[in-house]
Amino acid sequence: MGNVRAHRVAEQLKKEVSDIIHRELKDPRIGFITVTDVDVTGDLQQAKVFVTVYGDEEERRKTLSALEQAKGFIRSEAGQRIQLRKTPDISFEFDESIEQGNRIEALIREMKEKE
Repeated sequence: MGNVRAHRVAEQLKKEVSDIIHRELKDPRIGFITVTDVDVTGDLQQAKVFVTVYGDEEERRKTLSALEQAKGFIRSEAGQRIQLRKTPDISFEFDESIEQGNRIEALIREMKEKE
């Protein structure tokens, strides 16, 4: 039963966190970012926010450190919007699956061009 709730909270968080990042954060270090997924633990204590950042390693690092600094603001803002008794602790991680997908696509393109 708890999993359904965690999934619902994850979906709401994904929408709100994405909106907060794009509308509320005015940090110039934050690049072109997409919130791809949110994983909330069954007890709703932790939320892992998966993001992709368009750009090189340096831009990704800057964006992640800006998000880390804004974490408290993002969390309280999301908490007010979703109105949970306790807002989960948020952590940010790069969505490696999308990165790998992009790399594979690029390799396939290269191979086709060589043929």
